[in-house]
Amino acid sequence: MATPRGLGALLLALLPLLALGQEKTTEGPRHSCLGDSMDEYSAFNLKDKAGCFTKCRQSESEPCDVGNLQKYWLNYEAHLVEKGLTEKVNMSFLKALVQNLSTSTTEDLYFSLKPSQIPRQVMKDEDKPPDRVRLPKSLFGSLPGNRSVVRLAITVLDIGPGNLFKGPQLSLGDGSSVLNNRLVGLSVGRMHVTRLAEPLEIIFSHQRPPPNMTFTCVFWDATKGPTGDWASEGCSTEVGPEGTVCRCDHLTFFALLLRPILDQSTVQILTRISQGGCGVSMIFLAFTIVLYAVLRLSQQRFKSEDAPKIHVALSGSLLLLNLAFLITVGSGSKGSDATCWARGAVYHYFLLCVFTWMGLEAFHLYLLAVRVFNTYFGHYFLKLSLVGWGLPALMIIGTGSANSYGLYTIRDRENRTSLELCWFRDGTAKYALYITVHGYFLITFLFGGVVLALVTWKIFTLSSTTAVKERGQNWKKVLTLLGLSSLVGVTWGLAILTPLGLSTVYIFALFNSLQGVFICSWFTILYLPRQSTTVSSSTARLDQAHSASQE
Repeated sequence: MATPRGLGALLLALLPLLALGQEKTTEGPRHSCLGDSMDEYSAFNLKDKAGCFTKCRQSESEPCDVGNLQKYWLNYEAHLVEKGLTEKVNMSFLKALVQNLSTSTTEDLYFSLKPSQIPRQVMKDEDKPPDRVRLPKSLFGSLPGNRSVVRLAITVLDIGPGNLFKGPQLSLGDGSSVLNNRLVGLSVGRMHVTRLAEPLEIIFSHQRPPPNMTFTCVFWDATKGPTGDWASEGCSTEVGPEGTVCRCDHLTFFALLLRPILDQSTVQILTRISQGGCGVSMIFLAFTIVLYAVLRLSQQRFKSEDAPKIHVALSGSLLLLNLAFLITVGSGSKGSDATCWARGAVYHYFLLCVFTWMGLEAFHLYLLAVRVFNTYFGHYFLKLSLVGWGLPALMIIGTGSANSYGLYTIRDRENRTSLELCWFRDGTAKYALYITVHGYFLITFLFGGVVLALVTWKIFTLSSTTAVKERGQNWKKVLTLLGLSSLVGVTWGLAILTPLGLSTVYIFALFNSLQGVFICSWFTILYLPRQSTTVSSSTARLDQAHSASQE
């Protein structure tokens, strides 16, 4: 009987260990996109990692380590060259060729880069394929070391629609993309080959680019930012009717970027339109402020009404924004980095002030025409002022502490600088731009649009007892809505249409720069004498009633 008891005690002692073993067997699967097996290049691991090209998206919940995954593929060519286990790789997402080449070759070498085929060397008597790479004979003679033979790796990689090999430049949401999601890699093991006396050539075949889009030859620079980014230093771009020739003075991974860009002449025309419109707006905005000051001194009611104060606050922020714009564009990149940082911060601050006051105009309009009752707020305009001027200041402090301001460059089709100004720096600072400018504007614009739609419904559906019974009053209602739309910033919404073509860009630049003219016209019609015959008398009475409720 002693033995069974001892066996039972032994089993009891082993139960925790058995439980641990059971837990290990039921351990969840590892996430390959987090960087597991980063040095293994078996067919299974390659397919596993290739799945991350689709899985790794900003909107997906799949955990990914983009930096490690990019290093995985960057090191794959070196693995092929050093291990020497295979000459060709033929997978749906990857085509690769490894070939021994003599460093004393006397002719340029050509290789086909047809996406559906493994790269292959093109003989002298063959027709040159539309997608190809040309390696100058001088390349092999300039390699370090006294080698008679080197192993060259050429890969064509389909990176899919995810975040890998996209970088900050392709995260702007402006339609930029890698042409056909295709990368071309060239390497001779881990040799760092740069500053070639004669550049290599990669030809990408394609149709003509869409309007307002341009092709740029780039290479993957792993030293840019935390995960790398595309760069064009050392590469030139020659766009032809049937393809683009990329000439680069080094070996690495290359691609052709399709990006929206403005040529130099277009940038200059848009700049002139914006400068002229801003100058005219500044005159009208200054007149609006002076007119308000005169009315405030001559008429007692202007000291208590809130709507004129809000209009003037918006006019003042627009006046300062236009002034900051003219200084920023006129000065370009002149001055020190600190001066450029300050100019970018000031321009950003007044831009956010304009957005905020347009949102406050919409809020006040909502109280006047939609909510109507129970709209008492003590120290109403003071609270609005704290939001209108204070909230942008907090956002500037947060953005400035991240060192987001600096030199911003617009380049033309030949990668030449078209315009330089102090704004958000290129690179990771773009994320701050999306949040504090694009996102903030979208929120205020949507809010203003909803309020304007409600007011439109109110105006055109008034009962017969309150509606104006005179004939031909619809045009006055339309003019009223146009005036209100200038206050809530409808002209800024034209930015949404700019991807449709160059004509919409011109329309946006013209109408948006003239917002001050529209506000001045509205203010003049609304508050100069003869209100009994103006289109906005009802709006003025509503505001007087609302202002009285604040007292």
